Amino acid sequence: MKPAHRGPLAGLTVLDLTWVLSGPFASMILADLGANVIKIERPPYGDVARTTGPYIGDWSTYFFSVNRGKKSICVDLKKPEGRDLFLRLVEKADVVMENYTPGTMEKLGLGYEILSARNPRLIYAATSGFGQTGPDRDRPALDIIVQGMGGIMSITGEPGGPPVRPGISQGDITAGLYTAIGILAALQERERSGRGQMLDISMLDCQIAILENAFARYFATGDVPRPIGTRHPLATPFQAFPTKDGWIVVALSWGVENQWELFCATIGRPDLIGDPRFDMPGLRTKHHGELEPVLTDALRQKTTAEWLREFDAIGLPCGPLNDIPSAAEHPQVKARKMLVEVEHPDGFSLRIADTPVKLGRTPGGIQGPPPALGEHTDAVLSGLLGLSAEEIASLREAEVVFGPLPSPAGRIREHEARLEKAADPR
Repeated sequence: MKPAHRGPLAGLTVLDLTWVLSGPFASMILADLGANVIKIERPPYGDVARTTGPYIGDWSTYFFSVNRGKKSICVDLKKPEGRDLFLRLVEKADVVMENYTPGTMEKLGLGYEILSARNPRLIYAATSGFGQTGPDRDRPALDIIVQGMGGIMSITGEPGGPPVRPGISQGDITAGLYTAIGILAALQERERSGRGQMLDISMLDCQIAILENAFARYFATGDVPRPIGTRHPLATPFQAFPTKDGWIVVALSWGVENQWELFCATIGRPDLIGDPRFDMPGLRTKHHGELEPVLTDALRQKTTAEWLREFDAIGLPCGPLNDIPSAAEHPQVKARKMLVEVEHPDGFSLRIADTPVKLGRTPGGIQGPPPALGEHTDAVLSGLLGLSAEEIASLREAEVVFGPLPSPAGRIREHEARLEKAADPR
C-alpha cells in the first residue's frame, strides 16, 4: 500500500511507552490520524507483543496489526543517561503515553510532575488496570481480569450457561479507545489554556462505562442482568436466528409503524398479528420464551440469502451472521476499503484493518509497516534532539541506546527449535 495522507494530527509528536494492547491500540489510532508516534522500547526485547504469534517470518502479526506506522527507539531508562535522554525528548513532545502499573514511572524518576515541569504543555496519558487511585490501584490487570470484574462476562453467553469471554480483547481495546478520546480532548483544551494535564484511564472504569444500560436496568428494577444469548434485553425480535443454511440477524426497531406486521406476514405467520401477547415490543420481550421457537421454526424454512432479499424489500433491519472470512469478503467492507494490504521491507505483506475514521478533507490511514526494534533510534535522536553521529555512537557504546536489533520473535523461535532438537532422542 502507498502511505496514507498525513492526516489531521500531522505535526503532533507522541512518545509512546505503552506495550501489549491497550496503550498500543490508543497510539495506533493517533498514528493512523497522522501523529508522529515514537515507541520508546526497552532493551533487549522491546514490546513483549513482538514475541506473540502467529508469525510471518520473524514478525509477530499481533504486533504488526497495532503498531503499524510508528517509529521505534530503544533506550535503557534505568540508566541516568537514558533518563536524561528521555527528558530531553519530552521537551519536544506533545503527548507521553504509558500503561504501566501505577508508580512505575515515579520509580524511574519520570512521573508526571517531573515531566510536566520540563514541558508544561505536555499531555500525559496513563492507562492502567484500575487507575491511579483506589484500593486496587497497585494490582496488575490483563484484559480478561477487568472483563470479569466489570460484569460483562456475567451477561455474555447462553441462558443458564457458564460465563463467556467476548471474542476479542474488549477490555484492552475499550481502554485504548477511551485513552485516545481523552488525549484528543486534552489537546483541544490545551488550545485554550496553553497547559497540559494528566489523563488517568482505568480499564475497569471503561468496562463500567460501556455497561451503562445494564447498570441502569439493574438500579431501575432490581433485576440482576443475566446471559440471554444473542437477543436484546428490551427489544424482540432483536437477535440471531438459524436459517436453512446458516444464520441471520434481525432487529425490529422501536416505534417503526407496521414493522412487526410486515415481518409476520413475510415469514408466513400472519396469525401472530394481533396476538395480545406480542402486540408491543415490551410484551414480545416478556413472552419471548413462547415467541422465539415460533420465529425460529419459520426462519429455518429458507436460506439466509432468501430472507435477506425479502426483508430488504420491506425495509426490515437485517444482516447475515458472518464468520471472519465472510466479513472480510463482504461487498460493503470492500467498498469502504476497511481491509488493506500493508507491505513490509522484509518482502511480505499483511492484510489488516484500516482506520474507520473517514475524514473528508484531511483523511488518515495506515502510514506504513511497524518498526523494527530500535529502527529509528538514530533518526529520532538526530532529528528531534540534534545529536551528532558521534554522540549517538557514544550512547550506543555505553549501552544507553540500541538498534536496530534483530527480531526477538526470531530469537525465541530459534531457542525453541534448539530445545526441540535437544529433546529429540534421534
